[in-house]
Amino acid sequence: MRASHLFLILFIVVPVAEIYLLIQVGSMIGAIPTILLILATAIIGAGLLRQQGLSTLARFQNNLSTGTLPAQEMIEGILLAVGGALLMTPGFVTDAIGFLCLIPFTRKALAHYIMKRSAGTMQAGVAGFANSARSGSQGYNGKADNTYEGEFVRKEEERLKRD
Repeated sequence: MRASHLFLILFIVVPVAEIYLLIQVGSMIGAIPTILLILATAIIGAGLLRQQGLSTLARFQNNLSTGTLPAQEMIEGILLAVGGALLMTPGFVTDAIGFLCLIPFTRKALAHYIMKRSAGTMQAGVAGFANSARSGSQGYNGKADNTYEGEFVRKEEERLKRD
């Protein structure tokens, strides 16, 4: 997915969907119950965020102490932060996405997907870099390499004397 499509979804589609759902739910159950429901999801989300954050931090520290790279826990930590921010944002669409980031099963699956996808991207980038390194004249992106060698001298004392 291109960045422009992602921004279109984030800044146009999601707010419009949020407003539509808020109006629909508000017309069905009333304004006050809708506001209370939004506040309840924020409070429940904050509690779940605290619990899951502490659990992830404990696993992170355990992996560090055993010498294992805590990559899964780092990604899950980012997902927890994103989920917490989404739950604090008023609306039902952002709440649903936020809860998906906080529920352990879906968070672990999402973190695994992100790690798998980024590993493939990184391997492709490393392979492209290795191929260009063998050819010598091109950079990692296949274009001409614009690397220049040179030396420099700091002339801070002279500049300070002039000021």
